[in-house]
Amino acid sequence: MNLCFFMIGLIKFDFLKAMAEIDKYKYSDLTHKVIGCAMEVHKVLGNGFQEVVYQRALEREFRLAEIKALREFEMNVRYKDIIAGTRRVDFFIENVISLEIKAVSELLPVHLNQAINYLEAYNLEIGLLINFGAKSLEYRRLINPKFKPDEAVNMTERYSIRARKI
Repeated sequence: MNLCFFMIGLIKFDFLKAMAEIDKYKYSDLTHKVIGCAMEVHKVLGNGFQEVVYQRALEREFRLAEIKALREFEMNVRYKDIIAGTRRVDFFIENVISLEIKAVSELLPVHLNQAINYLEAYNLEIGLLINFGAKSLEYRRLINPKFKPDEAVNMTERYSIRARKI
């Protein structure tokens, strides 16, 4: 009997420890707020719309939550010493988080790989991938394993602002 309570105590302790670890992620407060905004949009709209509809709705939720975000922020993709092209990230949040949104029936590995490639190309540490197309909102927090803090720069200063300001 005592062993049973001991095991339950260990499970509860491990769960609480795991939850505390989740909150230690860099920018976890901000990513929680962003995911909360996305949940509100999905709760109201549901699934089945084009990506641009969710972008516009998220834009409004970010304003209400006082989250500074640039929509369709264009960034250079560098290859060694050249600019190989440009890419528009769906949202660039608080100058630290890249948010890529999808409106597909399910997230596939290619979507995850694409979002991680953007983090690496822009040398951003944290990103979010959110899918509004599934019956329930899907989201992934992404960490750039190749992030170089000594090379990180203020993106809005690096690039002329080529985005829709919220």
